Amino acid sequence: MQPVILSNNGEAPTGAGRIQRASSLAEDVYEAIFAQLMSLKIAPGSRITVDNLVKEFDVSHTPIREALGRLEGEGLVLKTHLIGYRAAPQISRRRFDELYEMRLLLEPHGAAKAAAAMDEAKLGTLLEAAGVMSRREGKDERLRYSNFARQDAIFHDKIMEYAENELIRETLGYQHTHFHIFRLMYHSRVTEEALDEHEAILAAFGSADPDAAAKAMRAHIEHSRDRLLPAFD
Repeated sequence: MQPVILSNNGEAPTGAGRIQRASSLAEDVYEAIFAQLMSLKIAPGSRITVDNLVKEFDVSHTPIREALGRLEGEGLVLKTHLIGYRAAPQISRRRFDELYEMRLLLEPHGAAKAAAAMDEAKLGTLLEAAGVMSRREGKDERLRYSNFARQDAIFHDKIMEYAENELIRETLGYQHTHFHIFRLMYHSRVTEEALDEHEAILAAFGSADPDAAAKAMRAHIEHSRDRLLPAFD
């Protein structure tokens, strides 16, 4: 599979493995490395060599280091003094179970509160974040997968924002849950089924129905857990 290379229109152009110059080179480099981490092209726990990325993307060291620093802040990259960078290790089965237990305790309740406070502006923001309007855009599967990993994180974070409990929102965000679970399995089923579940959550929000929102969120989290469990077989 060829490296992900981002062009100005968000699709992967043909040709050599180079990052296309755009208005924000650092952002393009970040997106390309992020996509490789999400799709497991950069394997969990593997070393990330700055010089190799410089050659692959045909850029200087500066945007590579900026991107790796940002990814370190998101928990996807680890930096060790005098050794360098490596991809964060895959989460353990115990950690996986703990994350989903926490999500099932917090997010259905948060979805109910968000539904009770829903208005047209908030619903519009959630509709855009949910990814359902652009679910089939783009030809590069790895790029689509990484884009949805971020959209999924934003969608769930916005719901917690509208639930108006910053402690719960910060607790969930600090775990970088969505990025870590998306790295467990690179498969189109992970996104397609999740998008269907996002539509069910949006329908509950559109009706401003707290009970339906809690039920749809619980089903989404349970189905997400079941989809990813085979990664530990």
